[in-house]
Amino acid sequence: MKPRSVPSSLLFFLVFSLCSLAVQSKCSRGCDTALASYYVWTGSNLTFIAQTLKSSLVDPNDLDFKVILSYNKQVTNKDSIAADVRMNIPFPCDCMNGEFLGHVFQYSINTGDSYEKVANIYYANLTNVEWLRKFNSYDPTRIPDTGTLNVTVNCSCGDADLSKSYGLFTTYPLRPEDSLQSIASSTNLSESLLRSYNPGANFSRGSGLVYIPATDANGVYPALESSSTGIAGGVIAGIVVAGVAGLALIAVCVYVGFYRKKKVKGTSLLSTASPDLSAQGGPDKAVESPGPTPGTPTALTGITVDKSVEFSYEELAKATDDFSMTNKIGEGGFGAVYYAELRGEKAAIKKMDMQASKEFLAELKVLTHVHHLNLVRLIGYCVEGSLFLVYEYIENGNLSQHLRGSGKDPLPWSNRVQIALDSARGLEYIHEHTVPVYIHRDIKSANILIDKNFHAKVADFGLTKLTEVGSASLPTRLVGTFGYMPPEYAQYGDVSPKVDVYAFGVVLYELISAKEAIVKAHGSSTESKGLVALFEEVLNLPDPKEELCKLVDPQLGDNYPLDSVLKMAQLAKVCTQEYPQLRPTMRSIVVALMTLSSTTEDWDVGSFYENHALVNLMSGR
Repeated sequence: MKPRSVPSSLLFFLVFSLCSLAVQSKCSRGCDTALASYYVWTGSNLTFIAQTLKSSLVDPNDLDFKVILSYNKQVTNKDSIAADVRMNIPFPCDCMNGEFLGHVFQYSINTGDSYEKVANIYYANLTNVEWLRKFNSYDPTRIPDTGTLNVTVNCSCGDADLSKSYGLFTTYPLRPEDSLQSIASSTNLSESLLRSYNPGANFSRGSGLVYIPATDANGVYPALESSSTGIAGGVIAGIVVAGVAGLALIAVCVYVGFYRKKKVKGTSLLSTASPDLSAQGGPDKAVESPGPTPGTPTALTGITVDKSVEFSYEELAKATDDFSMTNKIGEGGFGAVYYAELRGEKAAIKKMDMQASKEFLAELKVLTHVHHLNLVRLIGYCVEGSLFLVYEYIENGNLSQHLRGSGKDPLPWSNRVQIALDSARGLEYIHEHTVPVYIHRDIKSANILIDKNFHAKVADFGLTKLTEVGSASLPTRLVGTFGYMPPEYAQYGDVSPKVDVYAFGVVLYELISAKEAIVKAHGSSTESKGLVALFEEVLNLPDPKEELCKLVDPQLGDNYPLDSVLKMAQLAKVCTQEYPQLRPTMRSIVVALMTLSSTTEDWDVGSFYENHALVNLMSGR
């Protein structure tokens, strides 16, 4: 069965959307290593430097500090480093959202820290206050005593158009005593070479960054690798290159795929990093999406990176028996989901109409950039006849099915707490650790998938919106699922990460009660009440425990700890506060659920506010 032809107007839209992305991008990939030129300040030491600039290349627990010392032959005693000495600290150079090259370090906040102190002293002007404010939500006057800061440092990977002889670069903060002549003399590089890699830079301005070709640990200038981006630094404007590799690939696919077959070269279908499998889908219908934009993740523990594969229509049709009803495993707001075995691996294929092109592009963009153990993994796509997204197959279905579906064993309370924690971690990642951040906008139990080990993965990113960290979001067109929308969003279209926090609170109530987000009144087909209002009536009582027991999922019987249920309900109440500024961040929610999942630690809402500085954390987002 051959797919029907694609309307030329839609083809133009897809090509234009993806090519616009490419035109606006400033990099397509990073490089393994860059160097940060770090001015040692009085009172600093190598241990502090290693901890401050810790990365996959620098292990602060390595007492020999071999990696750092290999780039700093001038340091003869690791225990004694003179102030005002420049040291070269290696770190990975990543392509951030296709916009610039850089790396995000996680700095552990100490009492009395300020953006100025972190930027100007601890990171020796490798970043600045403006960038700290851009990628963090803390008010400059209300930075908490504990927590972490995202510290973004720019870098360069070289430029093949200038020279293939230089593939390692130092991010060099300028000081008042610097000049083009002095830097050229100290590095034994020509002034013209330095200018070519830093067009428009004023080497005598006394501040800012320049990028200088550097030698490796053996004192040799490494050549530019053929796979390198060829883009120097994040401050060079006007350079037009392809965007993120996965999006560039689909742009080509849209143009070529409808007219001639394109073979996928050198790409394996599935990563084996995540063996858990489970079904997609969900019966809830979502409101139409306006078409979001993408962002980029930082490197954190527990993240896997997979390449998206372009599939042919024939391959998908064969794997699903021509998309037969026997292979259909779900139906969502934007298409049906089918089970398939592709190249020996299990997969779930979402088939979307051409009219859902915005949702298709949104989900493709997000899942091409964002990779986390608690987010569903995208395998590939196809744009022939219809729009297809291919995911890992999650064999245990979604949370809604487990809570209310027939033929499912009731979820034990311990599993429910774990599912809440897993889901919170996935949302924390897209809220806190991508640059810029994402807002899912359609969090609900049907979009939380359960793997064979009863761990959760957040799915269905077709309505995801991208936003700058800490920026005020403009009102937007209403999308999502009723019953999960907070007041400010349902009434005014205001979007912030607190939209997801509210919806997550509703999911917590679902985990307790197994009820729908909108509960129909007994004996009435028209009257209904939101789950939030239902729980608030009980939680506002002086002693809510007795009435709370009546809301607990009857499938649990008496097999649940009432105190734990009460704590989760109280957390859900905090998440569903009317005013978004009173809701916690997902980071705080993860901390609370981690504590709740422990049987050895006491927990209550009062200590939640006090111990995790919610007064500070909640005010920003």
